[in-house]
Amino acid sequence: MNDEQLNQEIRDANLTYLMLAQNVIRRDKAEALFRLGISEESAEMIATLSPAQILKIAASPMLLCRFRVDDDIVWSLLTNHAPAKVDNDATTKLHASILMAGRFAEAL
Repeated sequence: MNDEQLNQEIRDANLTYLMLAQNVIRRDKAEALFRLGISEESAEMIATLSPAQILKIAASPMLLCRFRVDDDIVWSLLTNHAPAKVDNDATTKLHASILMAGRFAEAL
């Protein structure tokens, strides 16, 4: 993969992320804050962006979204590589969601 291809893929990811974020924010702001892991101020800014502004921001060679999962416990739960095998996939995903929600609340 060359630099130009990488930059194009980052632009595509940015555009997709911004469009998704704007739709989620406009549909349900509280849910968007949790699901996207962004501040209320960021949500308000994203919600008001025009299509031209979204295209301009998306063109940045820097990835706008980031991984919110930064610990081994949540990664293990999401990938079903938890040390103690849990038979119910829904239970492990729920546990991961609870852990991430707690971290989101702490960040506020």
